[in-house]
Amino acid sequence: MLYHLYELTHAAVAPWRAAAHLGRLTLSNPANPWSYTYPAKATSAALEVFEGLTRRYGKPEFGIDQVSIGGQRVGVREEVVLERPFGDLLHFVRDPDALPRSQRDAPRMLVVAPMSGHYATLLRGTVRTLLESFDVYITDWRDARDVPVTSGAFALEDYIDYVIAFMRELGPDLNVMAVCQPGPAVLAATALLAAADDPAQPATVTIMGSPIDTRRSPTEPNHLAKTRPLTWFENNVITYVPFPHTGAMRRVYPGFLQLTGFMTMNLDRHLDAHKNLFQHLVAGDGDSVNAHRKFYDEYLAVMDLAAEYYLDTIQIVFQEHRLAEGTMTHRGIPVDLKAIRNTALMTVEGEKDDISGIGQTQAAHDLCTSIPAARRVDYVQPGVGHYGVFNGSRWRAEIAPRIRDFVQSNRPRRRGE
Repeated sequence: MLYHLYELTHAAVAPWRAAAHLGRLTLSNPANPWSYTYPAKATSAALEVFEGLTRRYGKPEFGIDQVSIGGQRVGVREEVVLERPFGDLLHFVRDPDALPRSQRDAPRMLVVAPMSGHYATLLRGTVRTLLESFDVYITDWRDARDVPVTSGAFALEDYIDYVIAFMRELGPDLNVMAVCQPGPAVLAATALLAAADDPAQPATVTIMGSPIDTRRSPTEPNHLAKTRPLTWFENNVITYVPFPHTGAMRRVYPGFLQLTGFMTMNLDRHLDAHKNLFQHLVAGDGDSVNAHRKFYDEYLAVMDLAAEYYLDTIQIVFQEHRLAEGTMTHRGIPVDLKAIRNTALMTVEGEKDDISGIGQTQAAHDLCTSIPAARRVDYVQPGVGHYGVFNGSRWRAEIAPRIRDFVQSNRPRRRGE
């Protein structure tokens, strides 16, 4: 009933949203002499804020059509390499004719995006920066409400299967970056490949702001997951996708609930942002208005998660700490992180991360003890929170160059080198 209530509320507000849109266009039309008065500007601003807060945001585009590499503009196009029901392997193909010579044999980087409510496009800035140094691929997860129930369930084991399939598709000498939530799954996939002596085991793994062991510096989301039994989550936040969505009758953790959780964690900041939006609209500050729209068009675009995957993550990662305890299995096979010997490991954390606290990602080094110390790097970025680890000026200027150097220093040598 929860999802149905959400859909009914959205439908009920639709006429008011349409009226607000029409009113805003009328009041802001330069041909309308009243548009230059303060009352008209204030009313138009209020209507835009209302319209933005009540509309539904679809999946954004990556929109990366070119990047600057070595002072040259290089065209970029998207290509789906492998298509699966719950997500695709997407390749950002750089124009080979425009690439500088130094980048024609660039290392390949698979970015494993989080499946935690937002689309992979949240990593647009991450990908754009990586494209300057790497041949980049990304896991482009699909909204569970768009996956028909005939495609079956999607649990944490399926997520790991997808990561392994993508690694095998790309083959040896691959570099993998796990951004936030997929860190445990990427480590598990790497350990399984290593234990099987599979040539697809990656050359390097970089884990960023990830819940490897949430018992270290627990945050508010960690406390929430730990203090409630799994049945509470199943009874209170899991619901069925309603018709007419393609995934009707699939059990999901709805994206709008995840967004509510994100918003309430920093409610004052979001309220101030929308108050400032109103003031910038009235003042005609176009740059500030565009910056707000750009951020919230992405932030408010959310996706549903398959119930099996969500509940598995709560139980296995946040409640029972199976990876950290060494009790995790996959399809009945033990996940032994000590099996990882040939993959270099880097961890990155943000000093002010309030989602994955300091030490939660660093725990990977204590678990992957078979990796030589010379091939392990830990870095804590001062002055940034969770999102600053993979987006923003500190990511571009301080974190990304360290990852590039780490990958280059651990790149397998070719014959004759």
